Amino acid sequence: MATLNPGLPLLQQAEVKDKVVLLRVDHNVIKKGKIKDAFRIDSSLGTIVNILARGGKPVLMTHVGRPYDKKSNTFTFDSNSDVTPLAAYLEQKLCCKVGLIEQPLPSPGQGLTLDKKAADAALDKLKSGRTQLLYLPNTRTLTGEESKGPERQKLAQTLAGLADLYVNDAFGSWQPHASTYDVARYLPSYAGFLLQAELLGLTQALEPERPFLAVVAGSKYDTKIGPVTALYEQADRLALGGVVYNTYLCAKYGVKIEGVEENDIALARQLVEMDRRQGKIVEFSHIVESDSLERKEGGCRVRAVADMKTGESLRLALDVAAQSFSHPEVKKVFREARTIFINAVMGLTPNFPEGSQALYEIAGQNKDARKLYGGGDTLEQIKELNPAQYLRALDDAKSYFFTGGGSVLTALEQRSAYGLEPVKALMGEIKPL
Repeated sequence: MATLNPGLPLLQQAEVKDKVVLLRVDHNVIKKGKIKDAFRIDSSLGTIVNILARGGKPVLMTHVGRPYDKKSNTFTFDSNSDVTPLAAYLEQKLCCKVGLIEQPLPSPGQGLTLDKKAADAALDKLKSGRTQLLYLPNTRTLTGEESKGPERQKLAQTLAGLADLYVNDAFGSWQPHASTYDVARYLPSYAGFLLQAELLGLTQALEPERPFLAVVAGSKYDTKIGPVTALYEQADRLALGGVVYNTYLCAKYGVKIEGVEENDIALARQLVEMDRRQGKIVEFSHIVESDSLERKEGGCRVRAVADMKTGESLRLALDVAAQSFSHPEVKKVFREARTIFINAVMGLTPNFPEGSQALYEIAGQNKDARKLYGGGDTLEQIKELNPAQYLRALDDAKSYFFTGGGSVLTALEQRSAYGLEPVKALMGEIKPL
């Protein structure tokens, strides 16, 4: 049974009564000013409620969207970067009052610096019980969050100055920024309940019951080469989807598929060569070729991989055909697996959903396997395409949904659940200034 590293400080070990607790969460779920999917928020409620129940005063912070343009060093403030919907959701969900720091926006293009007077006023309401939670502005609108040097350290010190201790529950926010990493320099720091659960899930993927089947997809091969290579070495069988699978097909069969770049094909040849020796890749027998990104009558067709000829050029390959999952070898691999990790959308949704739907269905049919689903697009698509299966999985002790797909792949590439920089910071492994 998976256990946590004893060197990780845990929230349940912290004394929080009458303490202000700076809590980093991953509530990056705002689209067009509204909450698109509350799964990540709901996943953090256990930590929030525990702090409240033990008399703590939570100060929440999260990033939302990408309001900071690194190239131009400018910030944009709009509905996509506003945490107000998050505060309103928590008020309704927890039946409590959530405070916000009320201060004017900076000049156009400039980042936000927390106004001490406004922050003190908001903290006073929290400490006196007039509010039960305080939600800070979007961390990515704060000057220094993604910077290096004095600005970043000044922000980390400002954030730390608001609280008595720090809790990180933001598994999806794996990059070392001021609010996820540097704050741990200045406060006693602990892992929240969600972060603990995610690390246990990672341990199950890194130390799986075998046979271990991994399924990975992506829109570009070079961004997935690290995780794909690592999973190839760790898994007993590996299945690919999306452009990653298209790139593999080009490299193996010498075909050209529209949208697949030559440099990616060159990279994929390394995987093809590895598989010639070890034979781990589960090939899907058919793909869906289309003349356009839209699904038009007469404009798409199912192509058999076995019929492809060297030098042949294909149009857009936008899905793994659903019939591929009926192939005896594919069914056998999914049926016999004892751990299944899925971080994959097989086709270009919403117009080409059949491959993803078939993938989630065949995985769900294996009742004995531990199933670990990556966050992000995988979570979104399984909820939309297979809602009944999603609901069953939520009640299944052998199934787990990660809240951060990129975090999972990064950890698997590092071959460690504790190699993510924010996690290392909690364990005291923080780089000197």
